[in-house]
Amino acid sequence: MEEIFIKPLKKYGSLWIYKNEILSDITHLTPGSLLRVYESRSNKIIGTGYINPKSTISIRLLSFKKENIDAEFFHQKFQQAIKYREEFLGLKHSYRMIYSESDGLPGLIVDKYNNCLVIQILTAGMETFKDLIIELVDKITNPEIIVLKNDSSSRLKEGLVTEKKIVKGELSELPVIYEDDVKFLVNPVHGQKTGFFLDQRENRLFLKQFITAGEGLDLFCYIGSWSIHLAKKGASVTGIDSSEHAINSARDNAKINNLNERCKFIKADVFSYLKWEIKKNKRYDFMVVDPPAFVKSKNQKDDAIEGYLTLNSLALKLLKKDGILTTSSCSQHISDFEFSEIIKEALSRNKRTGKVLYKGIQSKDHPILLTMPETAYLKCLIVKLFD
Repeated sequence: MEEIFIKPLKKYGSLWIYKNEILSDITHLTPGSLLRVYESRSNKIIGTGYINPKSTISIRLLSFKKENIDAEFFHQKFQQAIKYREEFLGLKHSYRMIYSESDGLPGLIVDKYNNCLVIQILTAGMETFKDLIIELVDKITNPEIIVLKNDSSSRLKEGLVTEKKIVKGELSELPVIYEDDVKFLVNPVHGQKTGFFLDQRENRLFLKQFITAGEGLDLFCYIGSWSIHLAKKGASVTGIDSSEHAINSARDNAKINNLNERCKFIKADVFSYLKWEIKKNKRYDFMVVDPPAFVKSKNQKDDAIEGYLTLNSLALKLLKKDGILTTSSCSQHISDFEFSEIIKEALSRNKRTGKVLYKGIQSKDHPILLTMPETAYLKCLIVKLFD
């Protein structure tokens, strides 16, 4: 196994080593190959990981010691991750089973949707273990269906092809999952990400305590997860999304929950729809604002901040004086403080104020590694207006 020397580390606990931190020549190394990493001055072992010389994050560590990366290593990691979700969190049927760096397996995501597992491999290093990963998760969990959902754009940056295929079983019917008393159909092949946004679970369940009636909008509704929870509690909800596939899926989910009369889904650009509703002088009791990430890199940050500010300002114009705004950001480059400041500014622009009922993060099956702030990405604020 190749040995690589790096500059003395400024902090301990990150699984990422950047190209400018490496002292050894790495140009000859094959993307995905395993190596040992040492600190240059002390020759102290930093860990065992894999490399991609083409990537800015050139090394991703799998262990902080000298360790064999083999079937036994992966087996133990998988068992630890499942034990945390099922024994500690009490999740059984649907959850994120592997969350990349937070489970010590950078570049790997595995989501469980009842009897279906969806695997996403994001890096060249993890790609080398693809067959082993499929074999082990099959052996440990014995699902009826395994889907390989390798369509992320990050694979292209790693020099990998994109692909979507079923590697076990048949998807003759879509998996059905339950969240509290609501059920959802999940499409692991054609849906966004792995088919569902599990990371908002706890935030959705918290919000439904406050919404038991009234009329509201669910912006960027995707397959209707927020809408259907709120409709189940007695509200009337209109979901807006620009994807026809998402809108059709949302309607199917409303149907299986017998909520067609309380849920309406419209294919439209969210910004245009909000402006149209403002022109009509429409007012709502509540608003859910859950957009996709507006920023993928630091150099897009200013534009993203303006995007969040514009979006939330428009939403606030449509809320009644005692309305409830639930707003989120899944952009990792926008900090918790920055997101709070964005919402404060949106309130200020509308000459409104409000109380924070709740401040949420990603669900606990997406654990945050304290030594890697990059693993924390989701911010959710529930604000009660009182002007």
